[in-house]
Amino acid sequence: MDVEQLTTTDGRTIEGPLLIKPRVFGDERGWFFESWNQQRFDAAVGESLVFSQDNHSRSMQGVLRGLHYQLPPEPQAKLVRASQGVIFDVAVDIRQHSPTFGLWVGAELSQANAHQLWIPEGFAHGFLTLSPVAEVQYKARGFWNRDCERAIHWNDPTLAISWPLERLQSAEVNLSAKDAEAASLDAATASGDTFQ
Repeated sequence: MDVEQLTTTDGRTIEGPLLIKPRVFGDERGWFFESWNQQRFDAAVGESLVFSQDNHSRSMQGVLRGLHYQLPPEPQAKLVRASQGVIFDVAVDIRQHSPTFGLWVGAELSQANAHQLWIPEGFAHGFLTLSPVAEVQYKARGFWNRDCERAIHWNDPTLAISWPLERLQSAEVNLSAKDAEAASLDAATASGDTFQ
């Protein structure tokens, strides 16, 4: 497994998120890779992790889920992969005392590349479905908790996320009602809904 730190569009490194590239072994019969290895993952992130739940979603092209996060007492960290199709996956630093507060990193995750994005607590997460359909699986540290759940609007101009909308062909961005009404980063910060 190879691990790389992602950089922002202006070349800065954000401490926390990691792109994990499992080694895929394939031949004419198919392929095999370890999608999860406790020892290697703990070594990569520098701590011993226990995941609370596994989640699985299916989305059509143009579906954008996010930018979601949970505040204490039940923050969530996620290890995300696309087991079918292609997504553009994003992590936004919402730790107020971080030098990279409000900056984002993104990576294309697909069935073909088998890459995974590690998103620790303190980050908002979202993804855009680029293929006709995508299935996304992720391991989560921390249980889902409605009272702790928050969202930041996907196209907040303060964040200036470079979503690859041109890859949607004729599809439009498709949001849930909750995500369509999400707060801006400024509003979330003013109301105390970011990480201190």
